Amino acid sequence: MADTTSEKKQRGIQSVEVGGRLLQVLARQREPLGLTELAGAAQLSSAQAHTYLVSLTRLGLVKRDALTGNYEPGPLSLRLGLMHIEQQPVYRIAAPYAAALAERIGLSVAICVAGVQGPTIVRYERGGSPLHVNLHIGTVMSLEATSTGRVFCAFYAPEQIAEMARSQAQSADPSPARGRAGKGADSGPDSAAWRTRFDEIRARGIERGIDAPSPGISSLSVPVFDGEQRMQLALTAIGSSGSIDIEWDGALARQLLETSRRITEALVTAS
Repeated sequence: MADTTSEKKQRGIQSVEVGGRLLQVLARQREPLGLTELAGAAQLSSAQAHTYLVSLTRLGLVKRDALTGNYEPGPLSLRLGLMHIEQQPVYRIAAPYAAALAERIGLSVAICVAGVQGPTIVRYERGGSPLHVNLHIGTVMSLEATSTGRVFCAFYAPEQIAEMARSQAQSADPSPARGRAGKGADSGPDSAAWRTRFDEIRARGIERGIDAPSPGISSLSVPVFDGEQRMQLALTAIGSSGSIDIEWDGALARQLLETSRRITEALVTAS
């Protein structure tokens, strides 16, 4: 009798699990997919997959592009992912520091963590005048074209950077934060020129972007480490090029580095 009760408690709903297969395919492929491709990867017929996708779209777990007809993770999927991130100790500790920094310097401040496709904004504190660049929670930053991306290349785990680089190389996303630094033998995170640049970033502990990847927008970015000197996230100050101090030893650079140090100390104390 006890075994039967246990079996009933563990029995799930097959239709939910089938829908989950579609979500797993979207997460694994990391790019919008058409119905036929999505159904095939989930081992479903197109008609069966369409029925599930209608319900998943209504729930917000999936969204369908009106122009291409392709499917991608929806707003509820994003909120669930962010909720998972918000439970992480480093995020809970860093968030109030980022808010206080934005208020103090009068500039926007972004917290970015490692995502499958690249460094991803998980908190964006707006400060100062509005910026003519589309940055928001969920924005994926280019590894090469942004100061945030280059900080990750310099300090984050190399194997994960390699996965991000492969994902970005396959992406056709034209958004400003995903702009490419160029093509050729001397471009790309694995090139000799970039490795030298990453060494310089490690020596300074800070990186900047001047009028890039968007003209008129500049930034300074620093890594935040845990007690074992493993990078956990990047803290990036963003502002219009005429109003942001991007000097290596300027007041903004010192405040960013100090905030990073204080977050690390708080993380060590809490662990």
